[in-house]
Amino acid sequence: MATQFQNRLVGTLILVSLGVIFLPDVFDGEKAHYEESYQAIPLREEVDESVLAEPVQAPEEVESFMPPESPVMVTIDEPETSTASVEATEPKDGYVDSAWVIRLGTFRNIDNAKNLVSTLRSKGYPAQLMPRDIQEGELARVEVGPDISKEKLESMTADLESLTGLKGQLLRFNPLNP
Repeated sequence: MATQFQNRLVGTLILVSLGVIFLPDVFDGEKAHYEESYQAIPLREEVDESVLAEPVQAPEEVESFMPPESPVMVTIDEPETSTASVEATEPKDGYVDSAWVIRLGTFRNIDNAKNLVSTLRSKGYPAQLMPRDIQEGELARVEVGPDISKEKLESMTADLESLTGLKGQLLRFNPLNP
């Protein structure tokens, strides 16, 4: 025989399961049905047949030329006619790695970076803010240079550290990826 506790437990489970099944439908309210409005795409467009009957014109032939691979010749029309030739020269070896910069730091606060650059410029250092077009929320790098002489920049690091309190990092200058 079932005890009174078992009867109450079964009754409670039945009431809870009925509540879980039917109460969401009761509280859901009136359902809105949406109908999509659309237009049918025509199967075939009406085409003017007279346009298709016109003959196609042949392409025009244009004479073109390629510039010579020899040195450039420049002629200047003045009272005296002179010709100048410009010869292509190979770049010097190591020209990419010839410049150096001192990176003093990277700042989140743009105002602090701008104040540091103006202080350094007032003391005669060639300081700059990288990247030049800084937007809100970007990081700003303060750099001194570029200079060809690595020794000159190495001697500046001690002066910059005493002036700003920042220990600079000597890096190669890459003009293509500032």
